[in-house]
Amino acid sequence: MGSLKEEEEYHLKPKCTFIQGPIIVGAGPSGLAASACLSEQGVPSLILERSDCIASLWQQRTYDRLKLHLPKQFCELPLMGFPENFPKYPTKKQFISYMEAYAAKFSIFPRFKQEVQSAKLDQNSGHWRVKTQDWEYLSRWIIVATGENAEPLIPEIQGIDKFHGPLIHTSVYKSGSSFRNQKVLVVGCGNSGMEVSLDLCRHNASPHLVVRNSVHVLPREMFGFSTFGIGVALNKWLPLKLVDKFLLFVANFTLGNTDRLGLRRPKTGPIQLKNATGKTPVLDVGALSLIKSGKIKVMEGVKEITRKGAKFVDGQEGDFDSIILATGYKSNVPAWLKDREFFSDEGMPKTPFPNGWKGERGLYAVGFTRRGLLGASSDAFKIARDIADQWRTIEDRSMSLRRCNEDHDRLDDKIAVLSLHKSARSKLRSCGSEIPNHLMFKKQSYSAIWGYVMTQSP
Repeated sequence: MGSLKEEEEYHLKPKCTFIQGPIIVGAGPSGLAASACLSEQGVPSLILERSDCIASLWQQRTYDRLKLHLPKQFCELPLMGFPENFPKYPTKKQFISYMEAYAAKFSIFPRFKQEVQSAKLDQNSGHWRVKTQDWEYLSRWIIVATGENAEPLIPEIQGIDKFHGPLIHTSVYKSGSSFRNQKVLVVGCGNSGMEVSLDLCRHNASPHLVVRNSVHVLPREMFGFSTFGIGVALNKWLPLKLVDKFLLFVANFTLGNTDRLGLRRPKTGPIQLKNATGKTPVLDVGALSLIKSGKIKVMEGVKEITRKGAKFVDGQEGDFDSIILATGYKSNVPAWLKDREFFSDEGMPKTPFPNGWKGERGLYAVGFTRRGLLGASSDAFKIARDIADQWRTIEDRSMSLRRCNEDHDRLDDKIAVLSLHKSARSKLRSCGSEIPNHLMFKKQSYSAIWGYVMTQSP
């Protein structure tokens, strides 16, 4: 019987399981898309998810009024569209219900509460060793699907720990009802910052929006059509620079000169900037009119957070009841993936789109294209086809090996039968008899042959 210490070490030691198909890290839209495409190719997979649900970013880290910024046809996962009765811009709840239906359709059952602590290629076996808090998984393939938005990005601002009031990231913001009648500083003017400011106004709060850098603001729709859809359609026929110029011309005509509002436009066009840096243009859903009316006040960048508020780079200073950081998210891949060849220190593939989906030795990435769900879907299809080709090769080899083994078994049977016949003939001849033809060379006749021998023996 082992000691108590040995028993404790046994229970603390991670248990190990070999996975026939690929391991997918992350049960967000990208991970679900990869699993569905693999399933369609006949390849099984296992999704490891650190939370207790699929699409945890959408379910646990988004505000209540969130809707898709793009029309639903640009946000579909592979192999299954949105229900026809969904609106053009589905709500948060509708998008979550769509993903749950998607997982059900393709029989995707992630292993929840499995936070990957490390993933490393075993050089001896050529398999990936993926360790969670209480288990270890081995597979020929690993698909990184944790995405660009795995962890909240908290900026380094002087004095950020001094503020006496509530200071939160938008990942925990749900509704402006908690900030009613407050003076709130919103740091960051992307889509989240704009929508949070809009939501605060609807709950009688007074948002002050910090614009640290230049930003493109576009109308969500132009001439009744999605701005994004127009850009995609035009880019099929025109150079990207011309498409950007057209979008900016229409935006200036419909929204006016945003520079006068403190929203300076970058020199690079909106789509070109998005493709190069991942910085998404703001698609206005009503915040701009409140900026024009003064209900949302635009502030310069924050120089320092004080106990009661903030000092700004233009010399202004103000007191605030609460501060909300709408500063986005970052990848967490460098914290657990022990590979620095494919991913950068920022946790993004070093190879740009459209070739950033495949690394070396069974390493893949989905959802890191800076092109939203369309990019993730494109990656998922490519990854599934690539792994399926390898899977079929392995299956063919296994089948050939099985056939070879079966041939050896049949050969062994024939040898055994021949040996039996030889022994039986020898015994029968001593009795002046022979084996009947109907018992010759039949594997199932072992007992029949020897039964006959026994009846003829004296």
